[in-house]
Amino acid sequence: MGPALDPRFLDWILAEDLGAGDATTDAVVPADATTVADVVAKADGVLCGIDVFEPLLRRLDPAGRVEVRVRDGATVAPGQRLATIRGRARAVLSTERTALNVARHLSGVATLTAAFVAAVAGLPTTVHDTRKTLPGWRELEKYAVRCGGGRNHRMRLDDAAMVKENHLLTGLGRTGPAAIVEAVARLRRARPTGLPIYVEVEDRAELEAVLPLGVDVVMLDNFALDDLRRAVAYVRSRPGPHPRLEATGGITLATVRAIAETGVDRVSVGALTHSAPALDLSVRHRAEPDRGA
Repeated sequence: MGPALDPRFLDWILAEDLGAGDATTDAVVPADATTVADVVAKADGVLCGIDVFEPLLRRLDPAGRVEVRVRDGATVAPGQRLATIRGRARAVLSTERTALNVARHLSGVATLTAAFVAAVAGLPTTVHDTRKTLPGWRELEKYAVRCGGGRNHRMRLDDAAMVKENHLLTGLGRTGPAAIVEAVARLRRARPTGLPIYVEVEDRAELEAVLPLGVDVVMLDNFALDDLRRAVAYVRSRPGPHPRLEATGGITLATVRAIAETGVDRVSVGALTHSAPALDLSVRHRAEPDRGA
């Protein structure tokens, strides 16, 4: 899959499920039994995370193999075989749920992202995620966003400087246009080169204050549609290079098209990672294993 799967992550998620061992499987399934099983889609969506099955399986069965039939980023349909698993039956049974949980979640993120991207099709607006990810899962969830056709916002706090209201309140004791100007000045003194600068604004006065500062992205937070249109027109009417304009705050599938039509360059959507429903996938064992089909 996209980012390298951290062995520590794989060990951790498997140990969480196994505990002291798979009580049912170890009692019922002979140690030398083998099986063939298929990973199958049960709903329409975008696949992500299929490559987690083999490294998890091989932790319990070093000779186990997974033949991937459909790659991450592909659109899948109910009944479609995505991968075929071959190995010791105990190892397959004891790892399949952990692998499914990862793939179902990541495929859900990719599927929701693809829906947002489709909603703005034909417009130049791009769809971005946020840092609203599960701790420990960020690289995987942001990879899933890319599989769905979206783009990543900053990965970590050191990737870019982002001035928001809480920074102004805690650092300067006030908000508003003058506070934004001071915060950006402090940033440039502390980091004279390098980091991109994002600034969140909440009204026209803050937008007008930030434009002469030469920041990279201006985030228009919870602007109404008419205010977004006026903000875009105002920025584009000014001479010289313009910051990228990003709409943010409570954007949904129902509203994203209208927001994109205002002319903003990008939208950021926390729901891509924090609220994506899992895609329904399952593992089906074969009563009579095939011969490599």
